[in-house]
Amino acid sequence: MQQPSPNLARTEAPVVRWTLIGIALLFLGAFLVVPLVAVFYEGLRQGLQVYWAAITDPDAQSAIRLTLLVVAIAVPLNLVFGLAAAWSITKFQFRGKQLLVTLIDLPFAVSPVVAGLIYVLLYGAHGWLGPWLTEHDYRIIFAVPGIVLATTFVTFPFIARELIPQMQQQGTDYEEAALTLGASGWQTFLRVTLPSIKWSLLYGVILCNARAMGEFGAVSVVSGKIRGMTNTMPLHIEILYNEYQMAAAFAVASLLAGLALVTLVAKSVVEFRAEAEQRAAARAGEGQLKERLT
Repeated sequence: MQQPSPNLARTEAPVVRWTLIGIALLFLGAFLVVPLVAVFYEGLRQGLQVYWAAITDPDAQSAIRLTLLVVAIAVPLNLVFGLAAAWSITKFQFRGKQLLVTLIDLPFAVSPVVAGLIYVLLYGAHGWLGPWLTEHDYRIIFAVPGIVLATTFVTFPFIARELIPQMQQQGTDYEEAALTLGASGWQTFLRVTLPSIKWSLLYGVILCNARAMGEFGAVSVVSGKIRGMTNTMPLHIEILYNEYQMAAAFAVASLLAGLALVTLVAKSVVEFRAEAEQRAAARAGEGQLKERLT
């Protein structure tokens, strides 16, 4: 019996292939490239002097510093959580394991605005913990801690969700072998587990960082939008736009878009390095197999 051709899925007429490619490129151009180019064009349209004045404005500088501060806190927190969650889910069997996996996906299902409202309900002045916090002079809502909490909530699935599939695929054989040979748990993690998941870990960190920088919905609810104090870059852009300061709004938006492009480049580099390492490992495996056969 004749075997089906491996290229059966690529037997469409050239006009079909090029039509599909053209539609994809058209959508990318209309919804991604053109708006991105427009942001940079509008930001620089009135000259470098106006652009520089917009991004060096004290309120803009405060928004930039706050955004970087929130990212510097939220991403490491998510890194620790992602590693712990992925390790426990893939290496151990326990009751409630499926519930934990479901809870990790919760921020994907809940609107960021709803997430912000949840924190207001918990820590606001009239919330469940609000009176106690007010009595002890702790500020969560309309302050940096609330922004960090909201950002951490909406971003915590990214690292865990990148690690769990790879760690499930790898299994526990290498870790068990290391423990059998006398390695401690910490040594096993550093020398066996971590090198095998490093690219997925970096990829998750990059995605988490990108989302943390651009988060708007949850942060807008808990921040209070206080100029120079609780405005992140997305909130500052919204305020400038609502005040019809278009040049300044697009200037700060172009800076945020530039950070996103840097993140995209870093993501592409990580993907390239991971694929190169996989190809090298495959070639090494083929070489060893040939040596055994000969």
